[in-house]
Amino acid sequence: MNVALMLGVFLFFIIIWLVLDFQLGRKKHLSIVSRRETAIIHGDIDIFTHGKKLFADYFHELRNAEKHIHVLFYIVKNDAISQEFISILKEKARAGVEVRLLIDRLGSWKVKKTVIQSLREAGVRFAFSNHIKLPFLFYSSQVRNHRKITIIDGKIGYLGGFNIGKEYIDEEPSLGIWRDYHLKITGRSVNFLQTEFLIDWHEYAGEDIMDHPAYFPVMTDGQVRHRFVPTEAQQLEQNYLTLIHQADNSIIIGSPYFIPCQKILAALLAALKRGVHLSVIVPYTADHALVQEGSFPYLRKLIRAGADVFQYKKGFYHAKTLVIDDKICDIGTANFDNRSMYLNKEINCYIYDPAFIQRLMEILKKDIEDSVPLTLAILNKPNPIRSMKEGIAAAISYFL
Repeated sequence: MNVALMLGVFLFFIIIWLVLDFQLGRKKHLSIVSRRETAIIHGDIDIFTHGKKLFADYFHELRNAEKHIHVLFYIVKNDAISQEFISILKEKARAGVEVRLLIDRLGSWKVKKTVIQSLREAGVRFAFSNHIKLPFLFYSSQVRNHRKITIIDGKIGYLGGFNIGKEYIDEEPSLGIWRDYHLKITGRSVNFLQTEFLIDWHEYAGEDIMDHPAYFPVMTDGQVRHRFVPTEAQQLEQNYLTLIHQADNSIIIGSPYFIPCQKILAALLAALKRGVHLSVIVPYTADHALVQEGSFPYLRKLIRAGADVFQYKKGFYHAKTLVIDDKICDIGTANFDNRSMYLNKEINCYIYDPAFIQRLMEILKKDIEDSVPLTLAILNKPNPIRSMKEGIAAAISYFL
């Protein structure tokens, strides 16, 4: 057997293994996942769209914590802002505050063992979520915990698109100003965010503290009607389909990565056909290879059917939102792509408050003003390199 043939046989078996691993891992995941979401609850909600303002507020609240801090992020890095974040957690733990930090195993790969050791020595309880593990190595490597939530003293919650890293405070020159949406939540509804964190903490850290009343202080309702919806393993697809089918007049989608499944695309096209106005906001500059080219085939079809697509140019657009008829808005951690719909653990907040939605609409109006229209003339202009990238992206769009 010559070398080329041996290599071909080896690659064949690798592909078979990857396919079987993924399919069996997904089947297992679907068999054990359960649906968790709140009824409509009430809290008070503020929104941050700029990292420097968010982290000034966030770090202030962390430093003022008196009893416990529970943090879940997808990405924590090893730069200056990450080091400041780690230092605050260690400082609070040394002062007697209970601190738990849960970060994704791959998303936060830059966090070094020495940092983890220093956290633990300071008294911070630390764990990685979503380890790569047997028997489904490939599938488990793709399923990430993409949630970003913090609960302080059981009274203040944060949820949204920002992670911990220099790009989120505009210090990555290639991306410029980082545009994102992150919620600060107070009131009784924070209890659900606490519950969701403790479910993930129990799964990955092995500590079951759900029944401790200290983590669930009695609080009054706020003014904003909303509900929290954590998702994984295909749950998000059905949620989006339900929202899109409800639209009578308008749909606005904001996402850094726009790679929907065929069912979602069909639902959007059907909405356009029945007269719903669809606007999509995406970045002008991509932060990952192929994600932009992966979106173009879907955006072409939507533009052809009458949708308006805008590319945000005043920095990098990372916001994740869906607004239906100015009556329901969704802000959370999920992107409008296959990875968020089928693989990642996500959590979104659906808001039903007219005043808050009007505030978000003003933000979206500004984001559209800071964008340029994407047209069929631009997308269909001959470009062999782009066409090649689109072909590659289409083949792996499930994992982009």
